[in-house]
Amino acid sequence: MKKLLVIIAAVALVACGNKIPKTFSESKELPPIYPDYTNVTVPINIAPLTFEVDGKADGIVARLTAGEEELVCGGTKVQPDVDDWKRLTEYAKGKAIKVEVYIQANDQWTRFKPFNIHVSPDSINPYISYRLIAPSYVIYKDLTISQRCIENYDESVVYDNMLCTEPAKGQCINCHNYQQYNPNRLQFHARQHQGGTVIAYDGKVKKINMSNDSILSAGVYPTWHPWLPLIVYSTNKTVQTFHITDPDKIEVYDTESDLIAYDVERNEVTNIENDPTEFECFPFWAPDGKTLYYCSAHFEYQDTIDHGIELIRRFSEVKYNLYKKSFDPQTMQFGPRELAFDAEAMDKSATLPRVSPDGRFLMFTLGKYGVFHIWHRDADLWMMDLTTGQARNMKEINSPDVESYHSWSSNGRWVVFSSRRYDGNYTRPFFAHIDKNGHASKPFELPCADPDYHRQFLRSYNIPEFMLGPVTIRPQDFSDVLKRDGEPVRYVRQLNK
Repeated sequence: MKKLLVIIAAVALVACGNKIPKTFSESKELPPIYPDYTNVTVPINIAPLTFEVDGKADGIVARLTAGEEELVCGGTKVQPDVDDWKRLTEYAKGKAIKVEVYIQANDQWTRFKPFNIHVSPDSINPYISYRLIAPSYVIYKDLTISQRCIENYDESVVYDNMLCTEPAKGQCINCHNYQQYNPNRLQFHARQHQGGTVIAYDGKVKKINMSNDSILSAGVYPTWHPWLPLIVYSTNKTVQTFHITDPDKIEVYDTESDLIAYDVERNEVTNIENDPTEFECFPFWAPDGKTLYYCSAHFEYQDTIDHGIELIRRFSEVKYNLYKKSFDPQTMQFGPRELAFDAEAMDKSATLPRVSPDGRFLMFTLGKYGVFHIWHRDADLWMMDLTTGQARNMKEINSPDVESYHSWSSNGRWVVFSSRRYDGNYTRPFFAHIDKNGHASKPFELPCADPDYHRQFLRSYNIPEFMLGPVTIRPQDFSDVLKRDGEPVRYVRQLNK
């Protein structure tokens, strides 16, 4: 006999009571639910998948079964209890939860085609962090770097820009990054008012003034070395403009960009690449610590007019390829660049290289042109097998809209990525399982306690990053550091052979 767990929201007493309907019609279609969790694969330690009817309805009841375990949820939304869900997923580990959905409309119940939620024994890192920003394009009000436990629904703020924002002086925050998923070793940038780079390293927090006459700009897009106290940044002179009729709305591009390396312990910075005809960007360390990947576009200014104006006129010509450089951790020297993926030969542009923790796969974003694919609706995720050099479109996880920022879990079995597939305006985090051959399962949206949360939440999630645990430094402590002057860096020789 099956063990029955009944979870009923208060509204369920009115909507449908605590029972599976006895009278209903049958549908051969999958149920119209939001988020779409039909036939997805989830990690064993994920928070309960909550969902609702995607459209008008008077009620919903779902029966979730795995072997001898059964869970019935009813009301206007399906919201399993965390403890009951964990018991169910534990029983379904390596197998699947069968889900039967009944929807009531116009006093008539319909039973839809059952679907499975596959439960992978591969766990996922318990935390992710991201920047939350309104896609208003021009203001910096109410920005946070936030963190979320994805084993439940707990969310907290790592840093809030309003702690240092004044009525006439705003502050932008961005580009959080960790060394090997370690929340005790992180960095992020604050710009404009009381700006600087904040670095937390094993309990010590400092603010760095990385501006220097010998480098193009302060560090922008970061990547921590896997074990050395070394961060490689791109330095960028970034501009944004607006399209009048293009559905992509906005264009973000660099008029110049280079690569630099920053030694956290010595507070020293040096150039790695500073060719004025190359726009280097988005560096990322391979897990062996001996290879640095990045993207770069060759662009030569032809006119005597302002560089920004020339790029506006020629923005579609800017095509980024993927490159790599060897690195010797003993001598701290980089080798010459090598072409890793020729996107320009496809008349495309590749950005955001990310290497899997086992070093086998390179995931990146491919679009028609440019470097800021988060605004390009044609942008898709691609995967390269570094053992064969073969690359392919990850059609199994892409959508007709934007796919951009992405991050690997520490065990290499999961990726999180930003997508605008639901409404075209807001980026949301989606997860997918990656098998040993580099193929992905159907993506699923970050679960929320209320399945309607993201439809009501007018913020975009930028740069989702996996973490081994939460950042425990208080936002007020980061604010106290930012209110002080930043420590100026020392410029040293280039780390090149």
